[in-house]
Amino acid sequence: MKANSKILVTGGASGIGLGIVARLLEEGHQVIVCGRREQVLQELTSQYPEVITRQCDLEQPADRESLYNWIAAEHSDLNVLVNNAGIQHWMQIDGADFASRMQQEVAINIEAPLHLSSLFVKLPALDTIMNVTSGLSFAPFSKVPVYSATKAFMHSFTLSLRHMLKGRGINVVEIVPPALNTDLGGVGLHDAAPSVAGFIDSIFEQLKQGSLQLTYLSSGDRANASHQALGGYFAQLNP
Repeated sequence: MKANSKILVTGGASGIGLGIVARLLEEGHQVIVCGRREQVLQELTSQYPEVITRQCDLEQPADRESLYNWIAAEHSDLNVLVNNAGIQHWMQIDGADFASRMQQEVAINIEAPLHLSSLFVKLPALDTIMNVTSGLSFAPFSKVPVYSATKAFMHSFTLSLRHMLKGRGINVVEIVPPALNTDLGGVGLHDAAPSVAGFIDSIFEQLKQGSLQLTYLSSGDRANASHQALGGYFAQLNP
């Protein structure tokens, strides 16, 4: 990533996204954040007044298009898109609300980053797309079956996108977090997980080294594991 970049981080007001935003600001980049909840965006700007925010619901195709049109008109020099926004539902296949929750996860975790990528590659200045996937891309956790599948989809798509854009001077980076101490999936579910701070330190060091797949702790082990080893990880996650 070049110095003094202008970067859009989707879902950048909390969790991993907030950690990425804080480090980007520390390194002197200009950051734009979009999110669904206006109150959370206001809390972000009270902490980091220099951040530009835009309220939008990435579950809605019209909001994605509106976001792109605003960026193209007001921030056409934006050169980095970070597809970070995502949701995670714990659910069972026979749950009464399975269909609606599944549709929401697919819309936000898959349709949104694909749609945004297809729009933002039209920006002449764009030189980097970063997609946040998960260690669950490689060994799923059955309590979050759709989330795990959406991240596996995004891992595969990221590989294809990198190939498609290699002749256009656009780098495609995959960020692969393990479970971290965030509220993803629900408050308190990941309190015993590693901190976001250590993850951010690690992936930004890898980014400076030119890596295109940024991993941390167990996510690195899973990303490089054999099929047999992945079976072992699956058994650990799903006793």
